[in-house]
Amino acid sequence: MDFFYPNRTNMMWEIFGIVFFNDASRLVDAEHKTFRQKEIVRLLNERGIAIFDTATAVRRLQGNASDKYLEVVEKTDIPALLSQIPFCHDIVCTGQKSAQTLCEDYAATVPPMGEASAFSIAGREMHLWRMPSSSRAFPMKIEEKARYYRSMMQQVGCLSSE
Repeated sequence: MDFFYPNRTNMMWEIFGIVFFNDASRLVDAEHKTFRQKEIVRLLNERGIAIFDTATAVRRLQGNASDKYLEVVEKTDIPALLSQIPFCHDIVCTGQKSAQTLCEDYAATVPPMGEASAFSIAGREMHLWRMPSSSRAFPMKIEEKARYYRSMMQQVGCLSSE
């Protein structure tokens, strides 16, 4: 099953561009205001990265990207996803709201940003990582966000520490 979720913001792909290629524009087509989907899918497949949301339906209570004005209407069935990817042992949440959403149902502790906490889901020992939000609304420079993601990717084995 393909877990690529194509509606991610370009900033996520800019972060991945920095982490994997030292080039924020590598996965983004700025001229056409889109991203390079084939290259992204190839990267995700090569590195063993699956991407999906913790919620399949949300309601924005105001017209902005702030988590505090986001209502989760329907949560993603995380155990069903994990049953399709048996070697997955790390879940990364890109922001506070996604981490809280996951933790509510699986007795996990929201870790500090850039760190992981251990928990069990569907009988599988897992690690929950909390990363900075990839949203442009989150007030952190992209280079700093990329440092968090690079460190996590190295620790989970998706990126060598060279």
